[in-house]
Order: sequence, then structure tokens, then C-alpha cells
Amino acid sequence: MHQLVFATNNEHKLRELGEILKGEFSLLSLNDISCSEEIPETGNTLEANASQKSFYIWDRYKIDCFSDDTGLEIAALNNEPGVRSARYAGEGRNSEDNVTKVLHALQGEKNRKACFRCVISLIINGKEYLFEGRADGEILTERRGAAGFGYDPIFCPDGYSQSFAEMDSLVKNTLSHRGHAVQKLVRFLTDDYPYLPNR
Repeated sequence: MHQLVFATNNEHKLRELGEILKGEFSLLSLNDISCSEEIPETGNTLEANASQKSFYIWDRYKIDCFSDDTGLEIAALNNEPGVRSARYAGEGRNSEDNVTKVLHALQGEKNRKACFRCVISLIINGKEYLFEGRADGEILTERRGAAGFGYDPIFCPDGYSQSFAEMDSLVKNTLSHRGHAVQKLVRFLTDDYPYLPNR
């Protein structure tokens, strides 16, 4: 089974990706390769941040790897928080603070359209491939649900009445931005890429 390093130690992301990959590949975390340093994310776009993280791992460890960067883009907030989604409420703040800031910023706003975007940077043998996933929906007026993470309790995808945080993980993974991006990644690795050693 081919090994891929996912350039994160975020347990929520690792679990979600493990469910989506369904054993197709052996997924390693940064801890698994003894990478304890802070990987920089200084890009101005999701694409730049994803590339920066995956090349950081490849340049130092020469291991096939991928990373992702995800942003919530809210129409009424000029597509903020976008690339700053994880740090929207400021450095040292957490997801609860970010959600609170979004709800406060949208108080009284009728246009609550939003989308999640996820960009994955995959590096195999030093060559990069990019995959994007998107989920359109709207921002709810209050938190709903206890599953998921990040902005999931306030994001309701188009065509559904539940927030991401209210959904069964298997349902969410078929709809989510990350799910769509990972499905493109898996299709590429299983169908399009001609040779993967140790797979």
C-alpha cells in the first residue's frame, strides 16, 4: 500500500481524510515522520499555502505528501475570512472565537451565501499536482450540531436543511469541499497516475 504523508497534525482532518480514503492509501501524519517544527503558511491564497506546506515536507524529507488549505468565503463579507479562516478572530484564538466573529459580522444581514473551498497540493517524486473542492451554501444565524469542526456548526450546504455539524460524517464527506478535493486526489492516484511504488 502506497504511503502518503498528510502535512498536518490536526486530528479532525486526519480522521476525516482517513474516512474518505477508505484504506486506499496508508496515511501518515507529521508525527509519524517525526516532523515537529511549525510549517509556515504565509501565502495570500489557498493555493499558495497548500503548496508551501507540501513542498516544506518534500524538500526536507523527500516523502510523497500532500497538504490542504481551506477557506470559508462569505459573499456579504467580501469573501472573508478566506485564506485567514483559521485565524479570523486573531492569533491565539480558536474555532469558537472565529464562529462568534462571523455570526456577529452577519447580524441583520439577509445575504448569507457562502462557500467552502479546499485546495490540495500533492507532491509525488518532486512534482506538484493541485486539486480543488468546493461546497456552496449559506451561513446559519446560530450554531447547530455538535459534530465536525471549525465553521461546520454554522454552514448549511445548498439543498439541505442540516448544518455540516448535524450531519453523519459519511454524508458530510460526500458533500464537503474537502471531500470533493480528496475524491479528485484519489481518482488521480488510482486512475491517472501511471506508477506508484509500493502500492
